[in-house]
Amino acid sequence: MLNKVWFWLLLLGIVYGFGKGSFNSFQGNSAPPPVEATEEAPVEEPTEPETAYDQRNLQQMGKDINSAAFDAATVSVEICIGLIGIMALWLGLLNIARDAGLVDAFARLLRPLMRWLFPEVPDGHPAQGAMLMNISANFLGLDNAATPFGLKAMQELQTLNPTKDTATNSMATFLAINTSNVTLVPFTIIGYRVLYGSENPTGPMIGIILTTSVTTIVAIIAVRLLAKSPRYAIPQDTMPQETDGQTPVAGEAE
Repeated sequence: MLNKVWFWLLLLGIVYGFGKGSFNSFQGNSAPPPVEATEEAPVEEPTEPETAYDQRNLQQMGKDINSAAFDAATVSVEICIGLIGIMALWLGLLNIARDAGLVDAFARLLRPLMRWLFPEVPDGHPAQGAMLMNISANFLGLDNAATPFGLKAMQELQTLNPTKDTATNSMATFLAINTSNVTLVPFTIIGYRVLYGSENPTGPMIGIILTTSVTTIVAIIAVRLLAKSPRYAIPQDTMPQETDGQTPVAGEAE
């Protein structure tokens, strides 16, 4: 769905730019003729180009697009090269923390909370471990490590889903937490600030921690409230029936 949105945004922008450039090319420069100087009112020198920016013809727009594309590519490479050292430093330190067992310590610390957030997921299920690793990695800023754990968690949660075409409460909760996850070390933002010469690169860390904490709390509350709404509840006729005295562990609407 997101790919379709980007495709139509790009297509509409290209079509609009081509149409406007063609219209300006056929219309020509419609700027009023320059005013001649008189003895009473001398003409001041223009401070802006005679041709307005939105009066570019198709050829001028094509040149501007090519120039902007090359400029953007140059800036992207410069930013990437500037961030290599900072990214390597932070990722190295965080990988050391992971190898030292800090991520596992976070996982053990969060396990009781995970049981409350995801009651449908039984203890010891692979989905629980993947979600713990994803959230712990996001805590420490290991974005590259968090992504595969998130994908793995969704795959494992799907195995507990009795209605394959409908997301369970656990899936919705995990997606909300993963989107607004608390960030303790925003090393990417710190890297950008260092790259552009900030005097205090770590200045926004407290604000980021507070903001992500609030958004995560709001996300959890919203998911819990929506899960209780009949509109988003999974129909009972699609729920698996109890077998051998055991209650199904996934897909129950609160």
